[in-house]
Amino acid sequence: MSELVNDISIVEEPQETLSMNPRKFILWLFIVSIIMLFAAMTSAYLVRRAEGNWLEYDIPSVFTYSSVVLVISSITIHWAYLAAKKDNFNSLKIAITITFVLGVIFLYMQFQGWVELVNENVFFVGNPAGSFMYIFTGLHGFHLISGLIVLIFALVAAFRLRIHAKSLNQLEIAATYWHFLDILWLYLFFFLVYFH
Repeated sequence: MSELVNDISIVEEPQETLSMNPRKFILWLFIVSIIMLFAAMTSAYLVRRAEGNWLEYDIPSVFTYSSVVLVISSITIHWAYLAAKKDNFNSLKIAITITFVLGVIFLYMQFQGWVELVNENVFFVGNPAGSFMYIFTGLHGFHLISGLIVLIFALVAAFRLRIHAKSLNQLEIAATYWHFLDILWLYLFFFLVYFH
């Protein structure tokens, strides 16, 4: 009988498995794939630049101003998150709306940067330096458009009161992706300024 009691006491409780929201997991996989894409592209940029025949041109100042706009939009999406945690629905809606508008302004400013590049005779074809600038800004812009789509879904959910202190997953996904896009742009911008 004592052996049976000893055997029963040896049996351990099953360990709790770590779990993550499937949408957050997919988001992180997507973020990692974007990081790998831009890491490969910045490496290709450095290798090609070292080969010579590199066009020297001034990076349009509008890219600096657009960087400030994107940083402010990161602040407003964080404001939205804080408002949701406190069930402050009006602030939540205002903050997501401002973030969305700032994202659209950023895209417009990026387009204006392309206009300035054309005015400097920097085109997509003709010299790799210009090509890389258009590819970097264009790919980031494409990902930012996907971020705006995520924000639209979050905004609709906020207006339907589906985002609140006990239901933050959708907003956390939107905020994480938006902050990532902000950091990615700052990396690209400083990379292009430093290695220009």
